[in-house]
Amino acid sequence: MDQRRLAQYAKGNRAYALAGGLVVLLAATLALVVQLRAANSSRSLGEFEAQTDVGKTRPGSATYDAARKEYRITGGGENMWESTDAFHYVWRRASGDLTLTADVRLVGTGGQEHRKAGWVVRQSLDTDSPYVSAVVHGDGLTSMQFREAKGGITSEVKSALVRPLTLRLERHGDTFTLSAAMEGQPLQVAGSTKVVLKDPVYVGLAVCSHDVQTLETATFSHLSLEGDQFEEANINRVESRLEIISVDGKERRVVYKAAKRFEAPNWSRDGKSLIFNSGGRIYTIPAAGGEPRMLDTGSANHCNNDHGLSPDAKWLAISNSPKDRSLIYVVAMTGGAPRLVTPDGPSYWHGWSPDGKTLAYCAERSGNFDVYVIPTAGGEERRLTDAPGLDDGPDYSPDGKFIYFNSERTGLMQIWRMHPDGSAQEQVTNDGHADWFGHPSPDGKWLVFISFDRSVKGHPPNKDVMLRVMPITGGTPRVLVKLFGGQGTINVPSWAPDSKQLAFVSYRLLAR
Repeated sequence: MDQRRLAQYAKGNRAYALAGGLVVLLAATLALVVQLRAANSSRSLGEFEAQTDVGKTRPGSATYDAARKEYRITGGGENMWESTDAFHYVWRRASGDLTLTADVRLVGTGGQEHRKAGWVVRQSLDTDSPYVSAVVHGDGLTSMQFREAKGGITSEVKSALVRPLTLRLERHGDTFTLSAAMEGQPLQVAGSTKVVLKDPVYVGLAVCSHDVQTLETATFSHLSLEGDQFEEANINRVESRLEIISVDGKERRVVYKAAKRFEAPNWSRDGKSLIFNSGGRIYTIPAAGGEPRMLDTGSANHCNNDHGLSPDAKWLAISNSPKDRSLIYVVAMTGGAPRLVTPDGPSYWHGWSPDGKTLAYCAERSGNFDVYVIPTAGGEERRLTDAPGLDDGPDYSPDGKFIYFNSERTGLMQIWRMHPDGSAQEQVTNDGHADWFGHPSPDGKWLVFISFDRSVKGHPPNKDVMLRVMPITGGTPRVLVKLFGGQGTINVPSWAPDSKQLAFVSYRLLAR
């Protein structure tokens, strides 16, 4: 082959190779886009695996607000009744016994009176699949509707409550039970039925407009999905571990672990038990280990991770979220009806004064989060901080001379302190980490806090973090433990009463 033709051949091969490389690169890029879209779609659905329009309907949609932990679902469809269904469905697969709870609100007051929203457990995504649902209608009718056989008729068990806030659908074997509750009231059982569904089943939230030409929207909040076995989905499940570590970092042990999210441990005043929150409820567990026991908090059944014991150990301050707005209550440690302390919200408890007469908390007023205090008996709240940005996590020193809190007023979240009247605000940490939730030890010697990488905004879950301690008089922070955690790890005071140990929660993502 002469040099000219050889050069042409080489040039052609290079062009061919380049074109082939571009094809491969394009294919790889498209595959990556598909994967990223699938991953983003999965993350946007929170606890669920996918969303689907079942039957003949205008295209629906669903979004998940992770900050508010709220789902917003829009769906169409002529009906979910008789022998066929049409609706928008957000679902995951599950097996075994189930307890499904959520607050359900239909958006707006117009539309068909039979539009509906709620929980649905189905054998398949076919329009005539056997199913059981717990739904609230536009006119307030609340019922458990079910189809026992494929293509069969739909039957119904009605609740006596009209337009309740909370719906619960339970599956135990082949028996399904509907419960409902008005806002601030306990759940009332409406009735049960038997429907045989073969595992795995589809479990999720549904919205039907009852009109093929229109779409309707509902919001779902305070979700709790409990069951024997949830099938694999494109989301991460988490194992939570309640742990204890000595202040020198040499001893560390797991008190309790479970494949669900729980958060924010407190220590009892006698050192014998721990307190934490999970699924909107408060639990206690022996510090030596054992099984959790749910504390009776009455109508406060949407508790978040901001709670703690009074100095005399008689009362528990809790932050409960009716209407997606956290308010602070106190409830007897023996259990009972909660008493509202902060009528304005959102308000998130963080500290008791040493004399038990005052609560310190973070609250949003007029668009800004600041530190406030209020008498435990109730009364007028008083604002202690007014710097731009977030001020959060107030906790009293044991002598009552300071309130420690975290603030982003300098651009990076750091630990600060001030006098109980809000005066003399001064920065405590400043070494390049994002520091949250400073808690003084009961003996007044140490300060513990959680540190995120400076690039992390807020205090989200599922991050590599550190618990660090430093002398209360100042000095260089020392890493106590590195862990996978974040939100829920030590939001609230978690020192043992002898100041030799503290409790925290670590997490581990479970492969799906």
